[in-house]
Amino acid sequence: MKEQLRGGFSNFVNFVRERGVMGLAIGFVLGTSVQKVVTAFVNDIVNPFINIFLGRAESFSKFTVGPFAIGDFVSVSIDFLVLLALIYFVFRLLRLDKLDKPKEE
Repeated sequence: MKEQLRGGFSNFVNFVRERGVMGLAIGFVLGTSVQKVVTAFVNDIVNPFINIFLGRAESFSKFTVGPFAIGDFVSVSIDFLVLLALIYFVFRLLRLDKLDKPKEE
């Protein structure tokens, strides 16, 4: 029984090493942190500039077009685009796209 448990644990450790699960976990944590920074940037800097452009002093989230309240959707869309651009340029700058190579057997 102990041998099966050790063998199972050994297989699990090899899986984590080969598949890059730790890198995925670290990337997930860092991605969450970067998302918070980007969300703060969009909410505190980008949205007020859009409010100035639209001539509104109130919150951008209350922006409406006719009966449709689209302010939150536009804000989240801007947030997504800024995060997407940031991730793309960081990956290109650090050449991380070259790291993902299939395992040769």
